[in-house]
Amino acid sequence: QPFRYLAHNGEINTIRGNQNWMNARHGTLRSPLFGDDLKKVFPVMREGTSDSARFDNALEFLHLAGRDLAHSMLLMIPEAWENDELMDPDRRAFYEYHSSLMEPWDGPASIAFTDGTVIGAVLDRNGLRPSRYYVTKDDLVVLASEVGVLDIPADRIRLKGRLQPGRMFLVDLNERRIVGDDE
Repeated sequence: QPFRYLAHNGEINTIRGNQNWMNARHGTLRSPLFGDDLKKVFPVMREGTSDSARFDNALEFLHLAGRDLAHSMLLMIPEAWENDELMDPDRRAFYEYHSSLMEPWDGPASIAFTDGTVIGAVLDRNGLRPSRYYVTKDDLVVLASEVGVLDIPADRIRLKGRLQPGRMFLVDLNERRIVGDDE
């Protein structure tokens, strides 16, 4: 499955609705860079492809339209913010604003993504797919659905954890650091 920006384990069970909403917005999209040639980009998502391929098409479109990759992922798979009364007001405002631009892509899924500058992973909003990670003392990062995909001695592990629903694991390759979720 050659994708441009992601690797996906799971399923997006809202794919038909997500594609319909994306297609419905074609007429409202404008670009000073593309002008009348923007219509050559449509449809953003190719009919007859897998849920992963259509997710990848939409992610690529959002990223190439000017959003950084992490922003594009949060637009597509926001955390479950609607009923979280304890959420920081600025974070809530971010999600509320973006909910007017795109509907969430839901379903049991773990998605890893990269543009060659950052590499990251998110879970579906309900955490229905597992994702665990290790960071070794020599800065190797391993993320997989199961623990033990690589035999790493415990004394080499600096950090380990489980990806949480609504949170993002993000590594900035240029800065050579893990970007905290709050950031």
